[in-house]
Amino acid sequence: MMPASPAGSTAFFALALLTIAAAVLLLLRYYLPLRTTPAYVTVPVFLTIALPASIVLLVPIDLASSAGTKGIWLGEPVVYKSWRVMYWLTFVLSWAILPLLGEYVDSGYREPKARALYSVKSNGRYWAVMLGTGVLGLVYYIWYNGFDLENLKGTVMALAYAWSLALAIYLMGHGLVAFPRSLYRYASISERLKRLQAQAPKVHEKLTESMDKLDQHEWQIVQLKQRKNATAREFQEWIDELAEKSSLPESRASVVGRMSTATVPPVITERYLADLTRKLKRARHAKVRFESEWDRLIHKAVKTQAILDSKASQRLEFKTSQFQARNGGFMDRVTLLTPYTRYILHVHVIPTLFYLAWILTSLASLAVVWSECIRSFVYDSKLSIIGRSVVHHPSSSRGQIGFGGQLIAAMWLCYMLTCSFFSLTEVKIWGNRALVRRNTYQESATWYSLQLAKLTVPLSYNFVTFMPRGPIVHETSFFKLLGQYVESTPVGQKFSDYFPIFILVPVLATAFGLYKKVKNISGFGDLLEDEEDETVDAAGTGGWREGRALIEREIQSSTNNGSLGLAQRNASPSGERYSDNPPLAANAEPSSRRQPLGRRRPPVDDDEDGGNFFETFSARVKNTFETRDWNFERPRWLGGEDEVERGQRDRGSGGGGERGGGFLGLFGGRSDEGRVRL
Repeated sequence: MMPASPAGSTAFFALALLTIAAAVLLLLRYYLPLRTTPAYVTVPVFLTIALPASIVLLVPIDLASSAGTKGIWLGEPVVYKSWRVMYWLTFVLSWAILPLLGEYVDSGYREPKARALYSVKSNGRYWAVMLGTGVLGLVYYIWYNGFDLENLKGTVMALAYAWSLALAIYLMGHGLVAFPRSLYRYASISERLKRLQAQAPKVHEKLTESMDKLDQHEWQIVQLKQRKNATAREFQEWIDELAEKSSLPESRASVVGRMSTATVPPVITERYLADLTRKLKRARHAKVRFESEWDRLIHKAVKTQAILDSKASQRLEFKTSQFQARNGGFMDRVTLLTPYTRYILHVHVIPTLFYLAWILTSLASLAVVWSECIRSFVYDSKLSIIGRSVVHHPSSSRGQIGFGGQLIAAMWLCYMLTCSFFSLTEVKIWGNRALVRRNTYQESATWYSLQLAKLTVPLSYNFVTFMPRGPIVHETSFFKLLGQYVESTPVGQKFSDYFPIFILVPVLATAFGLYKKVKNISGFGDLLEDEEDETVDAAGTGGWREGRALIEREIQSSTNNGSLGLAQRNASPSGERYSDNPPLAANAEPSSRRQPLGRRRPPVDDDEDGGNFFETFSARVKNTFETRDWNFERPRWLGGEDEVERGQRDRGSGGGGERGGGFLGLFGGRSDEGRVRL
């Protein structure tokens, strides 16, 4: 029986909504510079994140309100109206407003009208495909149910649900395996360090490429500046604005000019300037992205190496540095532990917690996969682990959901969404789109919030179908709003019932590394690479050893005031560089076994003598066995060649050219960015 008045539940619901809003604001503050981000970007992104988060709260309340409970419940009109507001706002934001807004902020045009026209044209092909699919669905729906305004609305909702569910099932299936596996791998300190070292060459290469690409674009600005007087007056102001934001020094400009192949067209047009402006914005944000990623990787490697080295002395101290002060959080500036308790925490407690989390998440993933498969074959889903854990009192006629069941339902739904969002960080077809602390590109922010909204609604309804069939599901307001249209035709009902079993495809592909096997066939396997392959040194590649050398070189360069490596970078987000102590903190071997990176000699061929000319000449005229110099350079097959130069040379010669285009081009992807419309 329910309480007589839902006043307490209403207060809880209002307080929960305020908490969600505050958490979303903190999230936006973490990834976006709120002071410089315009309100027309901040407000839609905030709503597109806050509304799906509220749906996660509303699903358990809706289930309990329809099943009968002593927990949190609301009246049916309140729940239904809440669903209508949240669903349709999310629908309009994710399918219309945010796609337009993303292209609007990514446009290089100066005037708002030109930006709006560019946004509409960019989304035209995407909308044409969606409209064509919707017309086909509408014809079938009208043929089966007759023409009515409700039929049109139902067709749109059902098609949007079907498309979003297909993406959500695939991403969740990958995340159900990848997320627990990431916890397991993080628990091992030595393997954690080796994975960081294995990632270093790729990040270093991407950072170098982003810096070179930015220099190429800024060199075109230098050329435009020289030809400014020969252009229209409105273009002269535009060129001056671009030149003011350029950070290419004159000494560097001459070098880039000799190496650059990019040229300015004879006639300067508005379209050319807009395209150049757009490329400049993307290149600058790409540089900031990989700078942040590289700095974070170096910081993690130094910290992990310190944890690994502390096993000998059982004392752990993280030395403060300029790098840590720039990227560290509040906890990095607070000292609460002694060196010994810090050693116990990082060496024993944290790995143990991660192993326990791996066990729990693995069991949860198995339960989700089992429940998805059971609901596709057994109409009465009493064998569903998720359904049985949420619905209590099975002896009653319809089952009841108490506060404990609501809490469990919220935890299940959050885990399913977490696995889906985790996959978004591993899929590589998003190109330059990435979440960067305090420097996220506005177009990237709109795109990630859009995907969050698209995934939340279908996964929420998919979760509702885990419950026992009958009154609990069919009497929910969510079913009355969306479910009745999804199941109004045989095709829609069968799709909702049987399509989720395809979750086995990404689960098995991720668990057994099938992406690697299809990589050379279609080129599509690179989208979700297995991290385990990065730690293995294949023939002709540097692997983690190359990454270790890169990390050591960067640490040495930072302690030498940026005399080596990438320590000095133009237009750094904070204008400063880090300095780690000691300089060889990331060195996994004694210094006597390797030469310092900055003093290594160039690699020599195997048949060359290791001594200099005079030693060689004296050795030839004297008795070889009496005066011969036995010092020699290690041959390449023993690691005598510089690991960084070897890995870069092998990737440059054996990579088969740049990746891009090909199969992804069929979906509108661009080879230079890999962007695909979803």
